[in-house]
Amino acid sequence: MPIPVLGILTLYMNEQKHLEEKPVYQKMIIEGRKVGLDVFVFTPMDVNESKQKIYALEYDAKKGTWGRSWRSFPHMIYDRCRIQKGYRFTQLLEFRRRYSHLLFLNRPLRNKWTIYEVLSRKTEFKKYLPETHLYHGLTDAHQMLKRRPVIFLKPINGTGGRGILRIERLRENSQYYIQGRNQQRKIISPQKIHASRLGAVLHSWNMKDRYLVQEGIPIDLPDGRVHDYRMLVQKNKEGIWQLTGIAGRVGAPRSITSNLHGGGHAVTMNSILDKWIDDAENRQKVEKRAEKLGLGVAAFLEGQYGALCELALDLAINKKGHIYLLEVNPKPAREVFSQIGDADMYRQAIVRPLEYAVWLYGQREESKKTNKPQ
Repeated sequence: MPIPVLGILTLYMNEQKHLEEKPVYQKMIIEGRKVGLDVFVFTPMDVNESKQKIYALEYDAKKGTWGRSWRSFPHMIYDRCRIQKGYRFTQLLEFRRRYSHLLFLNRPLRNKWTIYEVLSRKTEFKKYLPETHLYHGLTDAHQMLKRRPVIFLKPINGTGGRGILRIERLRENSQYYIQGRNQQRKIISPQKIHASRLGAVLHSWNMKDRYLVQEGIPIDLPDGRVHDYRMLVQKNKEGIWQLTGIAGRVGAPRSITSNLHGGGHAVTMNSILDKWIDDAENRQKVEKRAEKLGLGVAAFLEGQYGALCELALDLAINKKGHIYLLEVNPKPAREVFSQIGDADMYRQAIVRPLEYAVWLYGQREESKKTNKPQ
């Protein structure tokens, strides 16, 4: 059997062809060789249609350098492309359409609203979902603020905490407290406003993209910082969904989100949970429920949208131990496990998609033999 080839599909971040996760790809190429996998990196811009070749980015571990060479299309594709605005994303959509017949480890999911709708139809998942509605205008915000003391407005395709607003109804019912992050992830100055000004403030936010309005979960630590949990579930070397790990994330001062790219930092799950929930038995139950939820959501969404090899779930947990599923991310970063100092968990997060790729390739080759005409 020839050595299977995996192409990591990604997007350049700018005209200088910067790659956001290049250090991770470097580790994947090195680890890939250890499991019998030839790995290279490419973007839709690197594909030559007429030659049916790819000007691939490769890492030479012996020399410690990156280089390029013309490669044939890989046996499998690991899609790491996140949504961005502009022509590069348009090229990606065309690549996915043109080469949809190729073997992808993972397919793109839909936007946050569609995922919410799909999950909310299942009783086993609905109880974990915070109240969420598609935002059409000021009335939607007012309606939820009547029922909830805190709400969030989130772009349905947003990532990294960009463009999120938090609105808190103060005890003086005629006033609101507003915080947020703009599209560059920059924290905007918090402000207290009269209820009559809410419409003007939201209008000034210039919501060009569609938004969600979602109930806020009380996750403020004693020092005022927010926190949540990043869970990573991945397929293992036998093609079975498995929990890789869970880490806590604590937001930067004055931040309404805990994202690492927004200044947050990672901590072990237990270091927060032990202080957050007093009862040890309840903490154990929470962790077991979280794992069951993660594995269940992954299997269900794969059944809905096609091949997946990993998912990150962002979870909030209140002081009673109730879990809320805030977001599902099909292109998860792995830095949380590196930051908490768990080298084994971090390596697993990198290696599991590679081991799964080897298994998947073997399954396909066996299928070819079985279906070969006699």
